[in-house]
Amino acid sequence: MKKYIYLVKNMGLLTISNFGSKLLSFFLVPLYTSILTTRDYGIYDIFNTTIMLLIPILTSGMIDAVLRFPLTDRENKDEIYLIGLKHLLRGFFILVLVCLFNYFMPFSLILKQYGLLFIAMYFTAAISQMLQGYARGIEMVTALAVSGIIGSIAVITLNIWFLVYLKWGLVGYFLANIIGMAFTTVYLLFALDVWKVNPLKRIGNKKLEKEMLTYAIPTIANSISWWVNNAADRYIIIGLFGLATNGIYSVSYKIPSVMTVFQNIFNQAWSISAVQEFDPKDSSGFYKNIYRMTNFFMVIVCSGLIATTKIFAKILYQGHFFIAWKYVPFLLISVLFGSLVGILGGVFVAVKDSKKLGISTIVGAIVNVISGLVLSLLIGPIGAALGTTLSYIVVWIMRLIDIRKYMHLSINLYRDICTYILLFIQSLGILFTKGIVTTYSLQALFFIVIFIINYSEVKMLIIKFKH
Repeated sequence: MKKYIYLVKNMGLLTISNFGSKLLSFFLVPLYTSILTTRDYGIYDIFNTTIMLLIPILTSGMIDAVLRFPLTDRENKDEIYLIGLKHLLRGFFILVLVCLFNYFMPFSLILKQYGLLFIAMYFTAAISQMLQGYARGIEMVTALAVSGIIGSIAVITLNIWFLVYLKWGLVGYFLANIIGMAFTTVYLLFALDVWKVNPLKRIGNKKLEKEMLTYAIPTIANSISWWVNNAADRYIIIGLFGLATNGIYSVSYKIPSVMTVFQNIFNQAWSISAVQEFDPKDSSGFYKNIYRMTNFFMVIVCSGLIATTKIFAKILYQGHFFIAWKYVPFLLISVLFGSLVGILGGVFVAVKDSKKLGISTIVGAIVNVISGLVLSLLIGPIGAALGTTLSYIVVWIMRLIDIRKYMHLSINLYRDICTYILLFIQSLGILFTKGIVTTYSLQALFFIVIFIINYSEVKMLIIKFKH
């Protein structure tokens, strides 16, 4: 039972860090959509999305290694941090050179216009991600939680100040997020005591650096593929429909972000427990139970949000952004499968098989690009959302197959597949049914049926909470 308590405790700390801030950000969506234009929002989104691609490439995948290695090698934690920082700074220098080249010989006018903001946003995001990963690796979850609260308060306060009072528009939106991440970074530097580590110190443990690179390099392919799964739809929409449509599409992610919050919180806590409690036979049923409970929770939240998508959209999406609600149901389902993929990925992290992780996500990325492009040409922007969902399903199937090499995971696959089919039908229902009474009666029926099908998980949860 201690392993469940430890996981729940870490999730509780991370929830304090993440959920309050995400909830506030969620309700600030009307502010952003009323002040920023669809083009402004599209520019910020594509910059942020591009940075998420560049970080694993320019850091040589070291952020994943900085998380994984301290979990089983606490004695060399300072050396692990130093190795990660070395590769981060090297990549940052390369990015600065590229941006300088673009300034004098521009290949991107938008990058030239916002070059300094792009560089600052990349650096604060990269160092913040590395320190957060390192905090989880040395099990300093409390410090991670506090840093999240500090950063979130800063981001929200500065967004209101810069957008509402100073009316700085897109530049203010950039600055608020950059400064917020800087607050997070400064706090973690002191809380984790890494400010004492000399960044110019020579790395003496070359064997450790080689081991970290061996683990980290394959994760680049994995990270790029995840980036494609998360971002290909935006680039497809920009290419086919323009930046303004991408701004609308990007806003549609704000409702699925409710599920993403839970997914990210769980994945951060799970990355620690998955390594510590790894058992090929899963004799205690720990992995099986965690998978079942997570699946149940995400299914119920997904069904509930699909049913209330239009209600939330009327509150959150202002003016031209309202049409974004149509993309939401399928993006919700993609987040559901993303959470399941994250649980299965914990097994591969535990055994340090980063290659298997990469293969499944590469296939998923290819499926995302091809299906998203074809479906977008056939049915418009909603095709990109369907392509994203399909790619996550493919990754989920591949990992269920691959995991058998390392662990026997007993799950009710037939029941789960029936549930997922019902979610797709429910999504089509909210899109095509007419009339308020008909629409919400049908949505309530779907929610009740899905709940009943998964009732065995409710009983299991009650038993676990009693203990």
